[in-house]
Amino acid sequence: MSEVVILNVVPKQRYTFTKEERLKSRKTIEQLFAQGKSFSIFPFRVIWKWEESAGTGLQAGFTAGSKHFKKAVDRNRIRRLMREAYRLQKTELRDQLKKQQKSLSVFFIYSGNELPQYQLAFDKMGAALTRLIKIVHENDLADT
Repeated sequence: MSEVVILNVVPKQRYTFTKEERLKSRKTIEQLFAQGKSFSIFPFRVIWKWEESAGTGLQAGFTAGSKHFKKAVDRNRIRRLMREAYRLQKTELRDQLKKQQKSLSVFFIYSGNELPQYQLAFDKMGAALTRLIKIVHENDLADT
């Protein structure tokens, strides 16, 4: 006789980075740099700020400076690596924000002076997002 094994089927999760999740508003970005808080996890500097409108949830922006990377090709590559690493790891942070009904704007700045390998970008982005999750959790505890 054959055994029947029943597995818990989890609905397929989509790892997207939609237009609404991109930080594009000049006004929001200026406020973020003027009033936001920051921390560094080399080679990233992360600037974050709570947003008043609870509708957006989580918005993120990415940049690499032209001081060390003169060619736009290199800056674009770095931003692409950062976005990909963020897209694959942001779900826990997004879920935490949804649970608390909060909105967060985040800006990731690449501050290294060498082109990163994908694995380095992935690992460091994971560490930065873990720290943001901790910050969100501490804010939830402070509110209650």
